[in-house]
Amino acid sequence: MTATSPLDRLRELCLRMPEATERISHGEPAWFVRKAPQFATLSDHHHDDRLAFWAAAPAGAQSDWVARDPERFFVPPYVGGRGWIGVYLDRPQSWDDIADIVEDAYRTVAPRKLLARLDESRDR
Repeated sequence: MTATSPLDRLRELCLRMPEATERISHGEPAWFVRKAPQFATLSDHHHDDRLAFWAAAPAGAQSDWVARDPERFFVPPYVGGRGWIGVYLDRPQSWDDIADIVEDAYRTVAPRKLLARLDESRDR
């Protein structure tokens, strides 16, 4: 990975997903499968004084991550009730964990055809 800022690193991970796009949503960079649905968004001091991102998550993942380390993970406002996970980027993080969260977010909302493409790229 060549990016150095948290946003650059997050962007690189998100845009690796098949047909992922980026645009501004609610004043923040956000990542979508094609034009929709959204699978991740930056939260740059928008709702508090923290740098973070929010990501869609499969059932049960939010509570698992938050229980594992509430200093690194949280339930975000607005979308937390739908199971999304919040990840602080202003704390030391494992970028392997973040890569897993981004991929899970994508897999949570992407259509089967694109998931098959993602799986094919992993098998090469």
